[in-house]
Amino acid sequence: MQEQPEPGIAPGLSARVELTVTDADTAQAVGSGDVPVLGTPRVLALAEAATVAATARSLPAGMTTVGIRVELDHRAATPVGGRVQAQARLAEVDGRRLLFEVRVTDGEEVVADGRVERMLVDRRRFVERVTRTA
Repeated sequence: MQEQPEPGIAPGLSARVELTVTDADTAQAVGSGDVPVLGTPRVLALAEAATVAATARSLPAGMTTVGIRVELDHRAATPVGGRVQAQARLAEVDGRRLLFEVRVTDGEEVVADGRVERMLVDRRRFVERVTRTA
């Protein structure tokens, strides 16, 4: 039996976030390489930030989402000073599972694209469970 989605959480929700690349965002700085360009972990963090923003105004009180799976192709390098935008669109809702399509661009060029899955959870219960096991 499939769980019913939360009211207000429906395909089509979207958001865009932007980042101007600094030295702190480079592969050198985040430990994912030795070149001074936007590091893949920062690209992923930006894409996830867009998914969080897409549902932020629609979440029921006390609920949040947590990341559970990512597929991301980092296709192009962005230098320090470059500006990138991450766009996320909620493509599918399956009970508590939310599937987003994400795209990161630098002007007209696609820097990265992929899919991010998040799970809708009760924030208080989630934090309590994690702190009990820590």
